[in-house]
Amino acid sequence: MTPEQLPLLAAGILVIAFLYSSVGHAGASGYIAVMSLLSVAPEVIRPTALVLNILVASIASWQFWRSGNFSWRLFWPFAVAALPLAFVGGYIALPAEVLKRLIGLVLLASAARLLFKPPDDVVVSEPSRFVAVLLGGGLGLLAGMTGTGGGIFLTPVLILFGWAKAKTAGAVSAVFILVNSTAGLLGNLSATSAFPTPALALALAAIVGGSAGSYLGSRRLPHTAIKRLLAVVLTIAGAKLMFSV
Repeated sequence: MTPEQLPLLAAGILVIAFLYSSVGHAGASGYIAVMSLLSVAPEVIRPTALVLNILVASIASWQFWRSGNFSWRLFWPFAVAALPLAFVGGYIALPAEVLKRLIGLVLLASAARLLFKPPDDVVVSEPSRFVAVLLGGGLGLLAGMTGTGGGIFLTPVLILFGWAKAKTAGAVSAVFILVNSTAGLLGNLSATSAFPTPALALALAAIVGGSAGSYLGSRRLPHTAIKRLLAVVLTIAGAKLMFSV
């Protein structure tokens, strides 16, 4: 990363943190998109995204907890296996080309999720403990390997299967992102023994954007247009990683 890139990257991080936190997410896939578009090295992208994710997820978790929408009973079965497997995923060092393709796939999947229109906001049933633990473990491993928190996948799963209303899904996902990102970062640091220095310079931008976004989002900021714009950015960055030579 060059000094000339830093202001542009910081501006992108601030905007992504604002937009994502307004809909209850921490923004890892958006940070990955911005860094990918600016040609940041793949081995730097993952730990940096995790650090920024932890900051914004902490703010979002606090806001959602204050709103009274968090459900411990729904959260813990997903988190119990996700936490150790996120650490394992963060420890795994994939070849650069494989990591690029995997991150690209995550970005494209995230774009599809943002374009998807959720069903009616009703709870049909709660997941069995076995299914929740198994699914949470898989999402935790993916979160650690790709530098995301896993919430961008957990939220639609909770809504699509009728396991939680939208706000509860957002609250559970915010805390899920926080614990997975922390475990993933610890795993990555254990493997590399190198802290991503760009994360320090970008932390303030993430905090400002995340604080403003989560504050406004809790007061019914319209989300449809924001999700569609984010989906375009994620699609471009995901395609860039998936199909570049």
